[in-house]
Amino acid sequence: MRIDLQIIADQIPNNSRVLDVGCGDGTLLAYLTDKKNINGRGLELSTSKVNEALRNGLAVVQGDLESELSNYTKESFDYVILSQTLQATRNPKSVLETLLHIGNNIVISFPNFGHWKVRLSLLLKGKMPTTPTLPETWYDTENIHLCTILDFISLVDELDVSIKKGYALDRDGSIKTLKALGWAANLVGEQAIFFLEKKR
Repeated sequence: MRIDLQIIADQIPNNSRVLDVGCGDGTLLAYLTDKKNINGRGLELSTSKVNEALRNGLAVVQGDLESELSNYTKESFDYVILSQTLQATRNPKSVLETLLHIGNNIVISFPNFGHWKVRLSLLLKGKMPTTPTLPETWYDTENIHLCTILDFISLVDELDVSIKKGYALDRDGSIKTLKALGWAANLVGEQAIFFLEKKR
């Protein structure tokens, strides 16, 4: 399992109700079900990945998150996970608001467009960069709303949500800094994970 997924898994309590949005082949769901006895569900756009998850006995449905999430009722889940998917949505703010409606705790991870290599590439080449965490060219990428760690924090502040934890990671998923909340994390983190909860 990817290191970033292991970091997420380590923070999910046993016996939680979990929705993994953009769950891929269900790797994280399978781990959480086996190791933490969660009641897990998955939502995935790719039919082949859904079929793979179903073959492994996971409760995964095929669908577009921006139309399917509204089918879930308020606070249906203890944790809703959106890993490396927010930047590929048409309306990230609306998606985040919906996640906050259906889950008590939200886990979001995304590539950080504020990383120093991205900035340097833009400065020196004057072209949209490609990096290990952003490997596709600008015209061939699913990412349509790239953001930085600081951009994401601004959005969270706008939605009046609490950040419980934030991690800035390198391209392999190893933690660079435990507090992904400032300019330093924005500079050195190639990707980030945030654990959010609604303010009470």
